[in-house]
Amino acid sequence: MENELDITTSAAYKSLEEIRTRKDSLKKQIRKDDQEIRTLWGNLFHKPEPLGVMTPSKRITGLMSTGAGVLDGIILGWKLYRKFKSGKRSKRR
Repeated sequence: MENELDITTSAAYKSLEEIRTRKDSLKKQIRKDDQEIRTLWGNLFHKPEPLGVMTPSKRITGLMSTGAGVLDGIILGWKLYRKFKSGKRSKRR
């Protein structure tokens, strides 16, 4: 990158061959940058391993994590229900 021309500077081209050479070098750089962006994007949003490929310990860990999340949601729902339920009972505190 240190030997590239700065985009903001205007280069004086003397022939069509110089323009073609510069165009080819820019195309190569764009393709290289595009490939790098595609790789980074793919790594950012990669799919997790399917359950069939997972080891039994990973499967059990996943089930425990899911179960803990469901239990946490149930407890939160129960607390919210008790706090906001509209009943005929009045709170006496």
